[in-house]
Amino acid sequence: MPEDFCSMDGQKRQIRAASSLRQNLFREHRKMCCVSMGGENKRSTTDYKAKKRQKVNKTTKSKSPPTVSSDTSLVHSDCPEITHGEVIVDRKSIFQGHAAEVHSIDDVNAVLTKLKMNKKICNAKHNMYAYRIERKTGKGKSSILQDCDNDGEAHAGGRMLHLMQILDQKNTLVVVTRWYGGIQLGPDRFRHINNATRQAIEQAGLLKK
Repeated sequence: MPEDFCSMDGQKRQIRAASSLRQNLFREHRKMCCVSMGGENKRSTTDYKAKKRQKVNKTTKSKSPPTVSSDTSLVHSDCPEITHGEVIVDRKSIFQGHAAEVHSIDDVNAVLTKLKMNKKICNAKHNMYAYRIERKTGKGKSSILQDCDNDGEAHAGGRMLHLMQILDQKNTLVVVTRWYGGIQLGPDRFRHINNATRQAIEQAGLLKK
């Protein structure tokens, strides 16, 4: 037996013990990393959900489309006369135009408020409108004050205003009421809105010749 056999055997035991210690340390380190990564992932998921909730809240707080004022004090005694056009019916949806001669924003507000006092009109799906008012600026010159509102019917108010520009309407307000029948009409709805606009202007005697 070699003299250094015992010392060699002891060295092997020390090497195995050191190797076992390293493996244990590696396993413990891996567990700690997994726990740490799990915590980080959990925090990341929580932060993402919180940011998502904030984004949803911001979207929910977005401005709603403007509506006709409910302030009845705007309806003064000299509220312009309102002419109600003929009814247009298509696939259970009903369209009706209302026209009035207006010379100021107060006139516009008075007409809009008076129309809203009618429960049937107030409860309609959409009450889109457009107006054009001529204002004298002196020295024989004038300017046009104009605006429109879709009231939830995309592009409807702009199309009404465009038609009034083509007709060169001045001092005119038109409101088109739509009672939705549950069936989408597609582009046909704009044809009905334009027809209701023109009919109301004509029946009110405001159509330029």
